[in-house]
Amino acid sequence: MRDMTIGDLARRTGAKVETVRYYEKAGLLPAPARTAGNYRAYEPEHLARLNFVLRARRLGFSLDQVRELLGLADERGRPCDAVDAIARTHLAEVEQKINELARLRDELASVIGRCRSGVVADCRIIESLAAEPA
Repeated sequence: MRDMTIGDLARRTGAKVETVRYYEKAGLLPAPARTAGNYRAYEPEHLARLNFVLRARRLGFSLDQVRELLGLADERGRPCDAVDAIARTHLAEVEQKINELARLRDELASVIGRCRSGVVADCRIIESLAAEPA
């Protein structure tokens, strides 16, 4: 496979060119070689690494977690305990967010349920938002 331009790399991964540049600046993608015309020249390894980063980000891993996972992925002979720990920590964070969103949903449903569809001056939703925190 020939070297890819940043546009080629972006198209092949479904990312935007700005995203590729961002991940380079963040240190998640190594700087590519440059052509004689000073264009970036990406290799298959860049494609694989960017796909890894994008998939991890879609799963909600933070940039720091992705950085750690990439470091671990580069050490193929290591036990995967550290990878498992990062994934379990992230799963706990996701479960906490789900619980927070469920509480938010219940509170919103309760506020909406008190609505009597009158005028704004008597609106229970507005009243509820303006109330002092409990």
